[in-house]
Amino acid sequence: MVARTQAAPPTPWSQSLAEPQIDPTAYVHSFANTIGDIQVGPKVLIAPGTSIRADEGGTFAINEGTNIQDGAVIHGLEQGRVAGDDGKNYSVWVGKNTCITHMVLIHGPAYVGDNCFIGFRSTVFNARVNRDCIVMMHTLIQDVEIPPGKYVPSGALITNQQQADRLPDVQESDRHFARHVVEVNEALRAGYHCAADESCIAPIRGQKINNNGTAKIGYTKPMGSMSLSSEIAEQVSSLLRQGYRIGAEHADKRRFKTGSWHSCPSFQGTREDQVLSELSATLTEYEGEYVRLIGIDPNQKKRVLEKIVQRPQDKPQSLVGSGSRKSVRYSNQRKTSSTTTRTTSSSGGLDSETVQQVRSLLKQGYIVGTEHADQRRFKTSSWRSCPIIHSSNENQVFQELEACLSEHQGEYVRLLGIDPEAKRRVSETIIQRPEDSKQPQQRRTNSYRQTSDNGDRAQVGSDELNASVVDQVRDLLHQGNKITLEHASKRRFKTSSWRIVGSIDGSNEAQVLSELEAMVADYPGEYVRLVGVDVDAKRRVVETIIQRPEDSTSGKKTTAKKAKTGKGFAQSRSFASKASSNGSVNTDLSTETVNQVRSLIQQGYNIGTEHADKRRFRTSSWLSCPTIEAKSEAQVLTELQACLADHQGEYVRLIGIDPEAKRRVLETIIQRP
Repeated sequence: MVARTQAAPPTPWSQSLAEPQIDPTAYVHSFANTIGDIQVGPKVLIAPGTSIRADEGGTFAINEGTNIQDGAVIHGLEQGRVAGDDGKNYSVWVGKNTCITHMVLIHGPAYVGDNCFIGFRSTVFNARVNRDCIVMMHTLIQDVEIPPGKYVPSGALITNQQQADRLPDVQESDRHFARHVVEVNEALRAGYHCAADESCIAPIRGQKINNNGTAKIGYTKPMGSMSLSSEIAEQVSSLLRQGYRIGAEHADKRRFKTGSWHSCPSFQGTREDQVLSELSATLTEYEGEYVRLIGIDPNQKKRVLEKIVQRPQDKPQSLVGSGSRKSVRYSNQRKTSSTTTRTTSSSGGLDSETVQQVRSLLKQGYIVGTEHADQRRFKTSSWRSCPIIHSSNENQVFQELEACLSEHQGEYVRLLGIDPEAKRRVSETIIQRPEDSKQPQQRRTNSYRQTSDNGDRAQVGSDELNASVVDQVRDLLHQGNKITLEHASKRRFKTSSWRIVGSIDGSNEAQVLSELEAMVADYPGEYVRLVGVDVDAKRRVVETIIQRPEDSTSGKKTTAKKAKTGKGFAQSRSFASKASSNGSVNTDLSTETVNQVRSLIQQGYNIGTEHADKRRFRTSSWLSCPTIEAKSEAQVLTELQACLADHQGEYVRLIGIDPEAKRRVLETIIQRP
């Protein structure tokens, strides 16, 4: 269908008779009206029923990848202009990859930036909506400038700058939704173009083209063993729709280990069927080698995708047909085999914790990567990167992950969660260790029993975490904080040069404690400290040393032994005991409590305490102790000791309070009956 375009009518203020300039790759429906000086960029979709009238003299710009949906109206006043991203003046500027949804009114002078979403029946007049904003349904934006990355809720009336400045930031889930809408409309644009071209639609129907350009009747394209898998075909199709170029590289096993890839001949085709045919020929030519697919951004001249699509063990496993690889389904249960328990990497499967973690990362819109290190590199934290897994298909990610574990058997492998927007890591978790392949053993997720009625924790093994650490982990998880570990040798400890071990994701207490215990066991003879991180405020709320070198050499020494030897007494008991009414009782503070108080004071937090007898403890009915007003560390610790002495035989917990946000940052039990 031919798009209806019309020159601007002659008026006293505009006599140029300018006509719309539409890029060949854009699709403008024949039932859409485009009038006047309108610049429509590449890959724009203008749906039926839209009205875009630049008939009052000002230029409109609708930039690459944007979609204007059914019933939208774009118009501009005779006067009033906005500055576009190219420095020129426009009556209306709409940026790249932006969604102007059904029944929206954009009336110039108006600016809508890149990657914006304007919801149904919303109005933008004499306003500027900067990039990465999400505007929901039935809103009015007038005479203001919306800062970048802001969220405008449904029904909002934003008519003064103070309202605009107080808007909340866009969340990742909102961005994911907006990106999905762009991708859907991009597919529609390509589909509309294809529907009008017999040579394009015939391959989809499995037909050949005659010399005169018509489809051969009765011919169906054979689905032989050399057809690419659906995941690869979808990946290629997605890259081409976004305007990227396709390339490939190959490497034998020796070169693969050193990352020395050779470039394959460049693909000459521009249509999807041509590129897939050339890719299939490349896989056949380099059978028995690694082949990876490359997506290239021709404008920024950089790679946007590197994905291995063939491995030496795949005969034609990346192809469908007689030699196709069967897709693997993962459940939340551990996989088992007849000979080993399903936690070892050598069995070719992923344990349930890893499966759940990958699913969680993919649901949040993150991409998954991996790193590996032998024992020497692991000690120096010199990890090597494996290829990033760009796919969002769950089964495909699991297959890539399993292949990585298999290729680096006998090494440490850690799973990375990567935020593609912020370009930073959001999680690091070790999912394979060298001992996994030698001595398969199931992770101890049940090592930590529930507390008994009297509040004591049963000991399960000599290498377990002590009760105070378990309580601290529980408190951090209840508060929604993230847990990470750091380690340091004796030399590094003296200079406070800590190395990051990694973060522990998950809210399941037993799972977190099991992972924590495994991480601590990797660094015997070193200092290890537990770090609690407030994810929202992006700051640390607690730092506690949970392992010291002497713990692994001579066992965990009691404070009484240290007192007898005259060594380390100041570290384990900072203050003298206070006497209660019925006699002298030792209520000295532990090293962990002293360190915790010191950390809270250094961060500017206030200290408080609460107490509860056994009955109140069971119902979480805590009573507050007098507030500790002192700021000096010694005074705070003295008052803390007095509280413990006053409530001997009861539970007492330490409270860290943020005076600015007026909320608690820490709750940890420091005394039990």
